[in-house]
Amino acid sequence: MTAPATTAPPDAPATARHVGSWVAFRALLLRDGYVLRKNLREFLPRTILQPLLLVFVFTYVFPKIGQGIGGTAGAADFSTMLVAGVLASVILFQGIQSVALPMVQEFGFTREIEDRVLAPLPLELVGVEKIVAGALQCLLSALIVFPIATFVPATPVHLRLDWPVLLTIAPLACVMSAALGLLFGTLFDPRTVPLLFGIVVIPLTFLGCIYFPWAQLESIRWLQVLVLVNPLVYMSEGFRAALTPVPHMRLLAVYPVLLGFTVAFSALGLRTFRNRVLS
Repeated sequence: MTAPATTAPPDAPATARHVGSWVAFRALLLRDGYVLRKNLREFLPRTILQPLLLVFVFTYVFPKIGQGIGGTAGAADFSTMLVAGVLASVILFQGIQSVALPMVQEFGFTREIEDRVLAPLPLELVGVEKIVAGALQCLLSALIVFPIATFVPATPVHLRLDWPVLLTIAPLACVMSAALGLLFGTLFDPRTVPLLFGIVVIPLTFLGCIYFPWAQLESIRWLQVLVLVNPLVYMSEGFRAALTPVPHMRLLAVYPVLLGFTVAFSALGLRTFRNRVLS
């Protein structure tokens, strides 16, 4: 009498593919982490310089030369308000620098992106890995802002941490910025990269409520309404709610809009990523 032959469950191949995909995803993420460690000499200067200059000029140089805003108390309030805006701008810049610029090169003449898409995982997961890796770099960049805000300003910085808000706004802002980087990286090529900074990044920054709360634009009502299409506004206001006693936009507006931007940028970025790879 022979034993009945055993058969694999019907879903075994699908399960194996699923496990293999996540193993490959993890390997790509570890590879990006290794590349980041090897390039710390480039990553740290580009990450530190922008927030250091902003904080140094506005919260150290201005008060020292008598250009503080509203006297000593006003300068302290401005320094406190500025920290949240600097944090938001650093995250946005890092999302673009860590995802968009490398991707523009990978889609360039050498087509280095083809090495990644040969990994045994769905094409969209390659794009998701780009977003995750970029978000982690954004988070690391954000952590660098806090020692700068502690030691550089000549006037006191009065932070009041709201941990639930901070621990939810920060990851959401990092993922949104990385997703925006993915979208930009698939829309621009090496010839048009200057346009990315000239007509997109710079306007986003100057109209992103980094240097002033959104509510103070009430006297310029048309501009106050116009900047609502800028995701950096919601990042800046969200971090003001998380870190400072400064009046800020309602969180009931900040969270849904940031989440909507994240979903929209991710969906559009993954679609354009797939189209660029298959073209």
